[in-house]
Amino acid sequence: MLQIYNTLTNSKTAFTPIEPGKIRMYVCGVTVYDYCHIGHARVMVAFDLITRYLRARGWDVTYVRNITDVDDKIIRRAAENSESVDALTERMIVAMHEDEARLFVLRPDQEPRATAHIGDIIDMVSTLIEKGYAYAAANGDVYYRVERFETYGRLTNKVLEDLRSGARVEVEEAKESPLDFVLWKAAKPGEVSWSSPWGQGRPGWHIECSAMSKCCLGKTFDIHGGGPDLPFPHHENEIAQSEAANGCTYVNYWMHAGPVRMGQEKMSKSLGNFFTIREVLKHYNPEVVRYFLSSVHYRSYIDYSEDGLREAHSALERFYQALKAVPELAQETTLQNDYEQRFVEAMDDDFNTPRALAVLFEIASELNKAARDNDPVAPQLAAQLKQLAGMIGLLQQEPDQFLQGEAGEGDLSAEEIEAFIEQRAQARKDKDFAESDRIRDLLAEKGVVLKDSRDGTSWYREG
Repeated sequence: MLQIYNTLTNSKTAFTPIEPGKIRMYVCGVTVYDYCHIGHARVMVAFDLITRYLRARGWDVTYVRNITDVDDKIIRRAAENSESVDALTERMIVAMHEDEARLFVLRPDQEPRATAHIGDIIDMVSTLIEKGYAYAAANGDVYYRVERFETYGRLTNKVLEDLRSGARVEVEEAKESPLDFVLWKAAKPGEVSWSSPWGQGRPGWHIECSAMSKCCLGKTFDIHGGGPDLPFPHHENEIAQSEAANGCTYVNYWMHAGPVRMGQEKMSKSLGNFFTIREVLKHYNPEVVRYFLSSVHYRSYIDYSEDGLREAHSALERFYQALKAVPELAQETTLQNDYEQRFVEAMDDDFNTPRALAVLFEIASELNKAARDNDPVAPQLAAQLKQLAGMIGLLQQEPDQFLQGEAGEGDLSAEEIEAFIEQRAQARKDKDFAESDRIRDLLAEKGVVLKDSRDGTSWYREG
């Protein structure tokens, strides 16, 4: 039975879908004003892994992940770059899709953009005003009355009285209460805007997801996911908006990925302590980064480090070396082991990837022994390893594709390595073992490891 940790209840509970066999899931996506960093990659990979696994287990998953393509940061960055908001967001969306594709992240079923749902947003704001949950202020903004929503704060265990005592109102704001948040912003001169019953303006950030999720998945859906910084205030505000407007439960299960940390601080653009995905992929195979992000439970924090990435490379190297030892995988398996059962049990326990990966290592160990002993079970074990790893988006490359990889800056090309191997083979044929050893050592200094066998010499790059 699938168990999911629900942020709303602070507990792990059995998952019961609204509709048997089907899961509707919405995940908050990226605000596209800059290149995605490794913190964004954590959320992308976590929910891609979850979606892949659920589908592999037979669930019919509708996965929606939005794009925020209008907000203050986007407007400021476009002005700094002397480009239009549309030009900036289109460029960053293309870059985001390139980055996630390299990390083996599948595109969501739907990827709604805020600017394509302005009508839905205006309709929801109008409904909130009609029901008394929102009001148009004198400055042209529309605000949500937080204290009108009696259960505000239940997702993050916040009490209205405590929020009231810590809230401040800026001088220029026209709020009734310091707790109220903006649903619709009046446009400033030169800003991108849309016409509305309250004048020219644009949506606030929180209302965008309430409107888009309703449009794509309905008033109530199964799972809402996002990053570690979203429970308050973003998701708290989404609940208040959606339940007030729709008159029913918004989401049944809330899931949040843990942060990526640099030292003791969360990686973020605001702190300036981040690496973009494309910067990291200049130095590491994309599957290494995916494995690194998957090797820790999705709810836990990850400490970003070179050592961690090297360990991820070593782990994948071990898997691919095991697969490489088997020339051809079995098409069907008749194995009587418990590996699949234990893998599924781990993943059904709130997607516990560390436990699931431990099972894969056990298979790899048995596979290595079977390959050494020419045991006919080896091709079946290799097929099982690849099949289970594929359920979470790993080990989908050919072994040589991963092991030999792409030449980075300063690395030897595959052609140069093959030329050295030919020279070494000739040296060995000529019994010039000093030259043979010199070539092996030279390649080792360049991070290239040679493996001699009866079939010749193969090679791979060390992490």
